[in-house]
Amino acid sequence: MAEQQEPQSSHNAWPALSTAALRVAFGVIWVVNAAFTWMPSFAANYAGWLRNAAEGQPAWSAWWFNAWIAVVEPHPTLFLWLTRLATTALALALLFGFARRTVYMLGALYSLLIWSTAGGFGGPYTIGASNTGVGLLYVLIFAVLMAINHRAGTSPYSLDYFIELKWPAWSWIAEWRERRLSDAPRVAWWAQTGVLIGVAAVVFFLVAGLHSSLNVQAPTPAAAAAAVSPLQLASKEPVKHPYDATLPPLQDGDKVTLNIDVTDKAVEIASGVTYQAWPYFDTVPGKTIRVKQGQTVKVVLTNKATVHHSIDFHSAFTPPNLSFADIMPGEQIEFEFVARVPGVFVYHCGTPPVLLHMANGMYGAIIVDPADDPRPKADKEYVLVQGEWYTQQIAGTLMGPDFGKMQRIQPDIVAFNGIAFQYQDHPLTARPNERVRLYMVNAGPSLWSAFHVIGAIFDKVYPDGNPAHALNGVSTYSVGPGEGIVFDLVIPDPGHYVFVDHSFAHLDKGAAGVLDIREPGVEHGKPNISKAAGAAAPAPVVAAAPAGPYKFDPERGAQLYTSTCAACHQANGAGLSGAFPPLVKNPAVLDGDPTKHIRSILHGVSGEVIDGVSYPSPMPPFGGALSDADVADIANHERTSWGNQAKLVTADQVKAQR
Repeated sequence: MAEQQEPQSSHNAWPALSTAALRVAFGVIWVVNAAFTWMPSFAANYAGWLRNAAEGQPAWSAWWFNAWIAVVEPHPTLFLWLTRLATTALALALLFGFARRTVYMLGALYSLLIWSTAGGFGGPYTIGASNTGVGLLYVLIFAVLMAINHRAGTSPYSLDYFIELKWPAWSWIAEWRERRLSDAPRVAWWAQTGVLIGVAAVVFFLVAGLHSSLNVQAPTPAAAAAAVSPLQLASKEPVKHPYDATLPPLQDGDKVTLNIDVTDKAVEIASGVTYQAWPYFDTVPGKTIRVKQGQTVKVVLTNKATVHHSIDFHSAFTPPNLSFADIMPGEQIEFEFVARVPGVFVYHCGTPPVLLHMANGMYGAIIVDPADDPRPKADKEYVLVQGEWYTQQIAGTLMGPDFGKMQRIQPDIVAFNGIAFQYQDHPLTARPNERVRLYMVNAGPSLWSAFHVIGAIFDKVYPDGNPAHALNGVSTYSVGPGEGIVFDLVIPDPGHYVFVDHSFAHLDKGAAGVLDIREPGVEHGKPNISKAAGAAAPAPVVAAAPAGPYKFDPERGAQLYTSTCAACHQANGAGLSGAFPPLVKNPAVLDGDPTKHIRSILHGVSGEVIDGVSYPSPMPPFGGALSDADVADIANHERTSWGNQAKLVTADQVKAQR
């Protein structure tokens, strides 16, 4: 390698030139890849690429994706920069022919890595199409370049050539040998073995792709953004600045002037997670407006946002074509109406598409107090505006609108006063026997609410807030989109009383808060729970295990699972969102060490966090009702069902964990 090559004829120079052209062309492709990693959309959705790819993987390959998610998500910025630097360095090395054979080997491994994490094992597929995945093609091209490099040796069209002129030992980096051989060597047994292993690996990944690519969405920015939910990103810390639910005071005089600005602002929708909204008064919901029946309301709406907007008051008798007209950015509109009807009403943007404008946070509550109020005086008065957020990830913890979800009515969050679960950490307070008046508005834009306070019954319900329509002794009352209701509570006993949307799918997405009823400074008591004498968990109705050494019985395992576990974890092992974790792809179920899996069945578990999602519902201990063989059969059923493929456990292993 140290010696100069003799001048070649133009005919003999063509193979080396063609080889260099192939390498450079491949380098150009990697330059494009590198440029993509420096784009804001790649940075914003870095973790989303992994989750999107992981969604449809079979259980036997899911460990790879879950492992990378666990490593990358705590440090996304670090891995983002590692990806950028590695991709850029690889592109430049290919373009200039630097450390060629070493780069080809590292490039093949890197292609396999990024393909199987960010892209999934191939796909997506359609009938009649075969998609091996771009990453696998990259691996094959790198293999071809390695083979050509082995045969051709030093290329005069590479940076390596000039480095070797100075430092001959560089050939061990560029070509893994001291000098070019004049004749191609015979293929040795070890080389044949390597080829066979490579073919087996290709077949493995192709077979893996046939299943997963039918379930994984294409790795687009939209799919990556949609794979991330705001509740997944939410901090475990309490919301720092909860929305003030206290009913504001009345303004004196015959006329009330409302100066309302519309802006573009990121607002908090879950702890630490924001949404690029179009709020009134810079908050979602907009500031609560309170007037007296008979007062004239003058509205001055100023559009300081970037698109056209309007405002629609459900409390107003006014020509909508004159008062609720659209205004462009930089414009304002003025109109007046008389608050003739008492009640609790919504105000919102009426600009088409209304669904988009309202789902972007353009709503609030207006309270019209009766002129002669026959209702008993309330000690505490709060306003709760229920709304929905339909999101996709823009960057990090900043979310934006997903109009497709809005049209399908698939919200990510349902919240009181704009922020999921905020009143669990910041309860609304009152003393025992005080009258608490809740002005509840369902801004929607699409879901009905079944409003309920757990452990209490409403003393009065005022449909539409009108005292003339009072109902007594109501437990749960439906509030339609765009409707407002007044609820009175008088609670005699101290405690935590949870107010919810009793449509529990909505509760799981954020529609829950707490009324803390007690004297200030007095701590709550504890529940009176004790062991019941002679009581034990009922044994499952399944035949006893046969005598002798333990052997897994799949039919018996399925019966035991159905009678003991399926009610919570579901017959298909999918679990219940927000309550009981899935057993499909569950790390404890797939772990070769079954200790955690066995102990969970024997001794129970609660507060489990899987893939960043907490499952607070406690799982009771079953050790007292199940034999060692029973527990082993249940565990093995879970380890061999729904695509799970994990090592079987034995009854002796269960016995050791009791």
